[in-house]
Formats: sequence, structure tokens, C-alpha cells
Amino acid sequence: MPVSGQGAGGTRLRGALIGCGFFAVNQLHAWADIDDVAIVALCDRDPARLALVGEQFGIAARYTDAEAMFAAQALDFVDIATTPPSHRYLVEQAARHRVPVVCQKPFAPSMEDARAMVDAAEAAGIALMVHENFRWQTPILAVRDVLASGSIGRPFWGRISFRSGYDVFSGQPYLATGARFIIEDLGIHILDVARCLLGDATRLTARTQRINPAIRGEDVATMLLDHADGAVSVVDCSYASRLAREPFPETFIEIDGTEGSLRLTQDYRLGVTGSDGTSEQDVSPPLLPWASRPWHNIQESVLNIQRHWVRTLRARTTPDTSGRDNLKTLALVHAAYESAASGAAVQLG
Repeated sequence: MPVSGQGAGGTRLRGALIGCGFFAVNQLHAWADIDDVAIVALCDRDPARLALVGEQFGIAARYTDAEAMFAAQALDFVDIATTPPSHRYLVEQAARHRVPVVCQKPFAPSMEDARAMVDAAEAAGIALMVHENFRWQTPILAVRDVLASGSIGRPFWGRISFRSGYDVFSGQPYLATGARFIIEDLGIHILDVARCLLGDATRLTARTQRINPAIRGEDVATMLLDHADGAVSVVDCSYASRLAREPFPETFIEIDGTEGSLRLTQDYRLGVTGSDGTSEQDVSPPLLPWASRPWHNIQESVLNIQRHWVRTLRARTTPDTSGRDNLKTLALVHAAYESAASGAAVQLG
């Protein structure tokens, strides 16, 4: 079985996908757009859903049991697109078969499970990447490029904001039933973007609100982060904001630096002010053939992160959102809930 990430004889990488639910279809479309990857097997406990997705993508090898799939297939990687409670079992199963893993977010329901998965992958010598795709959105990549250029100097303040009134519950009704909602489902992405742009956080303070009475969890969260290099950021998320123009699913970013500032605003407009004045550019994501508005921004980021995975797997380098890196993002999520419950700031080590 090839486990090096090179593919058999340097040919197309053979992958499998576990979990054929709401978001996994985007991953399958994206894998189909990558020339040197072939998804050769699917696994899902629901035979009807398995058959539907298998027929849609022309994948004949279908399993309702992951162990049977690992035993029968020679795989270069597996893409786990199930819910968090199943992640540890499936990642550890992949590690026993020495198959590199892409794992959906949230990585794990607990830090204990997350660390166990990282340890299992490292002990097996396999790559483990968390599908943390927001930082791979075209507009956010453009913000990263501005910061890397040094044109606004050293960032000292930022705001990463996702505010919407979009009905996410109609397509994913389970989101309304959990005791935790917006930080765990959406805030994890926005916190990861804050880490990506401004560095790791040393302290976090959070407040949560539940505006929609028909759901169990919080649908508004406001978080204040102190970053290790001295920057301060506000991370705010809402699915209860009624706005003049619905911005879903855009993330807005404001960053002030010692030499200038940048603003990523609605309709993917990126304005940069520096010593040479102010410039503005359109950083809209492309509309892929299989994508649909307004989801196309998220859908294209799936293709971007999966291309990144293929590059790192072949080069045997560490993906940007490796399991070990994602422990820091997951720690922010747990710290946010702890702070919201206690009313106190939480130190991060």
C-alpha cells in the first residue's frame, strides 16, 4: 500500500471519502477538479445516501463500514467528512492502516480527543490536515499577501467579522439542536483566520448571546484576543443580524498597522492605505462550474485547501492547517466558551 503521499509509481493519488453529507459534495467536486487525484471509494453508514452520492460522482466502490474499506482499498489518503464525535475513531483507524488523513472541522469535541488524533498520526508517520478552509478563501489570501508585503507595517489592531441573518438551519437543521452553535460551527473559522493573519493568541475574552428563541445554542459571539506579538483583535460572529444587504457568506476584515491599514468590505472590495496613498481592488472569488452563489466563495476555498493538501502530501511537507496547528484554533474555541460562562478572560499557553 502506498503511504508516502507519492501515489503508486508517482501516478494519481488514490483517495477515499468517509461521510456523504451536506458539505461532502463540495469536497468531491473539488477533488474531481484536481487532475492528479482520484476518489476511488466512498463510505457512509446510510446506504441510500451512499448510493445517491456514488451514482452522482461515478464511484463504484462503496462501503458502509470504514474498516472494510481500509482493508480492501490501497489508499494514498482518506478525507473524513463526518461529524466530530466520529473523528477520533476514524483518524485512529486510518493511522493503524498508515493512510494520511484530511479531517473535517471541528477537529474534535474535546482537546483530549484532538491531542490523541495528533499523537496517533505522528506515531504512524502519516500526514494529518484539518479541513480549515476559510483561510483559503481568495479574498483572505489577498489580505495575507498585503500583510506579507509589509505595506501597512506591523499590524497592531484587527477586526475579523462575520455577521448575517442567513437561514443556515434550513439546510442543516441539526445546527439548531446543539447546546453550542455559532462559536463551534462558524467562530472556529473566524478565530482561525485571526490566528492566520495576526499570530497566536495569548488571552481571550468572550461574550455570547442567543437571539433566536427557536435554537438551543448561541447565535451571536463577540471575542477579544490578545496576540503574542502585541496585536489586539475583535472576532465577532452573528446569525441574528438583519442588514440592508445580506452579506452571507462574506468575512469582513479590518487591520491597522504601523504604516497603514487595510479593509476587506462587502462585495469583496479590498482597500489598502499606505505611504503611497489608498488603492482598492476587487478580490472576488471565481465562480467554479459546479459552484453556486452565494456559496461560491466557500466552495472555491475547498478546492484551494485540497490543492494545498496534494502539494504538501507529494512534497512530504507539513500542511498549514495540520492537526498539531489546529490544536491552537480548537483551544480558542474552548477558551471562548469558558470565558463566556465565567465572564473572565482565559489565558492561553
